[in-house]
Amino acid sequence: MRHEPRRDSRGILDPGRLLRRVHFRRRLPAPALRPWVEHYWLIDWALTDPFDQRIVPHPAVNVVFQAQDGEAEHGEIAGVDTGLFTVSLHGTGRVTGVQFRPGGFRPFWGRPVAELTGRRLPLPAGPPPPGAAAPTRPFAAGPVCPGTDEQRCRRLDDLLSAWEPAPDPLTAEAVDLVEEIRADRTVLRVDDLARRHGVSTRRLQRLFLDHVGVGPKWVIRRYRLQEAIEQAAAGPLDWSRVAADLGYADQAHLVREFTAVTGVSPAAYARSLATPHGG
Repeated sequence: MRHEPRRDSRGILDPGRLLRRVHFRRRLPAPALRPWVEHYWLIDWALTDPFDQRIVPHPAVNVVFQAQDGEAEHGEIAGVDTGLFTVSLHGTGRVTGVQFRPGGFRPFWGRPVAELTGRRLPLPAGPPPPGAAAPTRPFAAGPVCPGTDEQRCRRLDDLLSAWEPAPDPLTAEAVDLVEEIRADRTVLRVDDLARRHGVSTRRLQRLFLDHVGVGPKWVIRRYRLQEAIEQAAAGPLDWSRVAADLGYADQAHLVREFTAVTGVSPAAYARSLATPHGG
């Protein structure tokens, strides 16, 4: 288990611009929560002009608390977003977020995570009513954003621990399988992954929809696309070789998927990073 949060910028389009405009950092949760929680992410900003950040989301559920321009803090559950996510920031504000490990939100939600895919649900505040089920139980009893980084993280630790998530072998299996897909770039096909683990593709499909919220094929394609985005930032590339390495049928297939998700071609994205721009 990691002893520090990930330092990559995978999924963040033009991460250098993000870091120039806002104060972004990640923190690990309490050790007892790490089987389910990837990291906490904290953002603070004071902007003189609006700022839009585009993100190619991970196959992960997030719980997010945001306060902007003096407005009351609001919290929400953000299911897996299958498209391009754009957040607009302006004025001053703070975000305190939880990124769950893909598959790790199931013990907190208590129901199939596919119910949340593509949705953002508000979190009611206040103590949970007696016997409330996880999906309807209020998550917060007060603001999370105020305070130091340590105070914000302790608040999240307390909130998540209050849900009393219980270890579950199916959750652990789903989390481990997604981590394998993320870390092992040779995982390119669902049937190969199923054979490697001695299970049927149908079982993998059910497991992923129930615990991750999307199917295993989508997870594979999303992580390989994020790798392509990361490689595009490294400079001139042989895109036909990249396509072959990442399991695309050919270069045209990679370009189509890259463009469909990000809105620009790989070459155009690489040029945009190489061109100096303000802010």
